[in-house]
Amino acid sequence: MKSSIKKGIIIVFALFFIGSMNAQKIAHISLDSLVSLMPETKVAKEVAQNYLKSLESEVAKMSDEFQKKYTDYMSAAEGMSDLVRKTKEEELTQMQRRIEDFRGQAQQDYQMKYGQLTQPIMDKAKKGIEAVAKESGYKYVLDTSMGNVLYTEPADDILAAVKKKLDTMPAAVIPGANNSPQKSPTPQKSPTPSKGTK
Repeated sequence: MKSSIKKGIIIVFALFFIGSMNAQKIAHISLDSLVSLMPETKVAKEVAQNYLKSLESEVAKMSDEFQKKYTDYMSAAEGMSDLVRKTKEEELTQMQRRIEDFRGQAQQDYQMKYGQLTQPIMDKAKKGIEAVAKESGYKYVLDTSMGNVLYTEPADDILAAVKKKLDTMPAAVIPGANNSPQKSPTPQKSPTPSKGTK
């Protein structure tokens, strides 16, 4: 008797648990698409592009210097003693190595800079998703841009709702960009003539 009561309680509990799981609302969004629609992304890309250009400019200067020294070496190589020739060749090899090292370090530096620039955008996007999920009663929001969701029951795409929510939030602060807050212009009221004027 006791075991049948326990089984009954377990069955009731299991049915309640399954029912509550089925009642949970699920939504999905492409985080990549959302981020690409945000105006801050364009600003971050411009800042990153300018930073990359400055690094490329430095590589170009170093390469020009190497090319000049190499040309000088080639034009004077025949008249050089073995010691001078060997010294110049070592100097050129070291310069070439420095350029390659700088190029590799610049690539890593650019990736780090891009990560710093886009982090505030990702933070804002996630806050928008969280706000919409809470307002709409969603328990789970799946990111479809990663391609990890192999199957899901029909769920709501909240991209438009989150984009609308983000438009009401302050702009994400992008390091190194002019971050003056942009307010939508308030319509000017046309002056109404006073009753005393004709």
